[in-house]
Amino acid sequence: MSGMRKTNTMQHLLCCFFLFITHILSAHFPNKPLEPIWYAQPAQEWEEALPIGNGRLAAMVFGNVAQDCIQFNEESLWSGTQQDSNNPKALQALKRIRQQLFEGNYQDAQKLTFESLLCQGPGTMRGNAAKGDFGCYQTFGDLLLTFQNEQNIQNYRRELDLNTAIVKVTYSINGIHYTREYFVSAPDQVIVIRLSCDKPGNISLIAQLTRTEQASTFAEDPCNLVMKGQLPSPEGLHFFGKLHCRAQNGSTSTMGDRLIIENADEVTFLLGAETSYNGKPFEQLVLDAIRAASKKKFSQIKEDHISDYKKYFQRVAFALDAPNFADLPTDQRLQCIKNGNYDPQLVSQFFQFGRYLLISSSRPGCLPANLQGKWAHFIQNPWNSDYHTNINLQMNYWPAEVCNLADCHKPLFTFIDKLQVPGRRTANIHYGAKGWVVHHTTNVWGFTSPAEDAKWGLFPAGSGWLCQHLWEHYAFNLDTAFLAYAYPIMKGSAQFYLDFLVEEPKYHQLVTCPSSSPENLFYGPDGKSYSICIGPSMDSQIIWDLFTHTSQAAKILNIDHEFASVLDQARAKLAPSQIGRHGQLQEWLEDFEEIEPGHRHISHLFGLYPGHQISPFTNPIIAQAARTTLERRLKYGGGYTGWSRAWIINFWARLKDAEKAHVHLYALLANSLLPNLFDTHPPYRQYIKPIFQIDGNLGATAGIAEMMLQSHEGEIHLLPALPEQWPAGYYTGLRARGNVEVDVSWKNGTIMTAYLRPGTTGTYRVRIPSSACFVDSKPSISYRTISNELLEMDLEANEEYGLFFLKK
Repeated sequence: MSGMRKTNTMQHLLCCFFLFITHILSAHFPNKPLEPIWYAQPAQEWEEALPIGNGRLAAMVFGNVAQDCIQFNEESLWSGTQQDSNNPKALQALKRIRQQLFEGNYQDAQKLTFESLLCQGPGTMRGNAAKGDFGCYQTFGDLLLTFQNEQNIQNYRRELDLNTAIVKVTYSINGIHYTREYFVSAPDQVIVIRLSCDKPGNISLIAQLTRTEQASTFAEDPCNLVMKGQLPSPEGLHFFGKLHCRAQNGSTSTMGDRLIIENADEVTFLLGAETSYNGKPFEQLVLDAIRAASKKKFSQIKEDHISDYKKYFQRVAFALDAPNFADLPTDQRLQCIKNGNYDPQLVSQFFQFGRYLLISSSRPGCLPANLQGKWAHFIQNPWNSDYHTNINLQMNYWPAEVCNLADCHKPLFTFIDKLQVPGRRTANIHYGAKGWVVHHTTNVWGFTSPAEDAKWGLFPAGSGWLCQHLWEHYAFNLDTAFLAYAYPIMKGSAQFYLDFLVEEPKYHQLVTCPSSSPENLFYGPDGKSYSICIGPSMDSQIIWDLFTHTSQAAKILNIDHEFASVLDQARAKLAPSQIGRHGQLQEWLEDFEEIEPGHRHISHLFGLYPGHQISPFTNPIIAQAARTTLERRLKYGGGYTGWSRAWIINFWARLKDAEKAHVHLYALLANSLLPNLFDTHPPYRQYIKPIFQIDGNLGATAGIAEMMLQSHEGEIHLLPALPEQWPAGYYTGLRARGNVEVDVSWKNGTIMTAYLRPGTTGTYRVRIPSSACFVDSKPSISYRTISNELLEMDLEANEEYGLFFLKK
């Protein structure tokens, strides 16, 4: 039913009363500062240390009293170099591999793929490339601060304040109260450590820079230490770091490669680091940063840092009305969750911790966040701390737009842009195709070939998935200038798939061939295990997404009409989603049985999230098959990695199943977090402990946002998956597609108020929970009722509209 509706008198009176009460209680929504993440003891190992960063520089703070360690990183410290990994045998073998697959000869097809289609040379070296061409992101080193007479410690506390991005350590010894502060300044491009106490002359310590290999350190003078070195091979990066000490009173001297500070009132350290990666005068950049920061008072450095950080962090608030357990240390709160208890305020803190990590590891002008963000701590890190494009890199950026950090998305766009040149060579050499392609794994040197193991390395849909991020940035912001920049990149990717797709002979549909469903195996017709296949569902869903958005972009920009038509026609011929023997969405073109029913990847649900094809509203039968797929995966043990569990949260949120989304959010909190709230992957190869991967943190933050706001179906869906365990709360500053900022409050499980701030004039559809009815707005607006839960409104740019509701 449609038509103009006006609120009646009774509704208006009720709403006026409601507005009065709301004003008294909140005057909009209260923006309560988050309680800090805190601990009653120092970190005994890296997995307990607290992260700080400014996008380029990063550090982990241990906070030990006798000898403190600040392990630090600079984003471009990568070993390796550009390598010619494209395989000249690939194109000649391609036709034969396809024919073998079409004939059902999976054994020979897989054998020939391994022999001819994968990269030449050692490839990624399966996470052991620190000394190889592929390379590895590496720790820069450690700053060690060794103190004198640090005994009889009392009142110890170590905390990370998400409101200011500052780690603080406080303790008392013999009646003297000590404070240490640590942060990484983006305005000044230095790591800052300040040591102070409440009685003068009581700070004495030794400062030392260390790295296990390829580095030399020396004391330049009584106030400065220098570290410099070069990574292996003649082409290895040079790196340079400098520590500047500024002591108030007391004395400073040198002893070999160490600084000695005695009887100071307070001490400030400034630590800078750069590499030769960008071809700039990297040593001079460090010296200039240190010199400029050293001319400022500590209070000004700190104020500038907080002001800069808050420009990002304060855009979004999220609070749940629940008992406050902030008097318990964070590790104890985690243990309570492991014991089956609820802690909603830790959920809101964990959500904001994810935003903090993205702000701290991905700023404009930086490299994108890798598998460990910017906090890797070895010379040889797990999986080389590289970029995996079959979900992990993309998951890092799922929260960027909805969580109001669109500018933190930009490093990914620059990275995608730079992959085009090597990606064109790979597309041409391996497939004889135009356009550009990236497979499963890439690095800062532009590796785009299929990696050395076809089970995971042959994933030709990586570039298509990356391009989704370009479109999503436009969809959230409606910036046509950005779309004009992104369109050639998207078009190049689409051109590759137009050339790579082939018509398979059985169903006469367009499919990728050969390919694989990420890291999963199936039983072939002969009962043996295979990964190489025809047209896995994820590929078709990604390409459908790419063709749809590239065609839409061409129409918005009013260019390339013929190319857009070609994309529309090809999209219509793509293999559709199919339902298999278990009622599940098929992972492959044929209804194969998977080797591992509980596999961590659930790739064939890309169309549910982060794609937009599968919806309980528009195609409920396929959505039910997606639900069955999830239930089947979980029945057999799926979700055992943190990032996989984070994906599952998003899936359930998209299916509007609030309770299951909540169950899996708590499963992640209980089973996949380190004491410092870092997300984990189970132990791998030589690593005997769970491995930190940042994707689970960022994917879970996106999942929480998806429970509170969705906008992928042409409408702004308020509280689409609100669980019973969150009966009251609010959020402010989340963003919806269509360039709208949204605030919402709810009470007794029902939405009470929503504020919409559109950046673009237009018609907006708003879906509200079925438990509520819309009663008024401020300023007053006319609206059209599409259904009991769906309203259509004409809104003006740069205005704020308050929508008010009552429980039915």
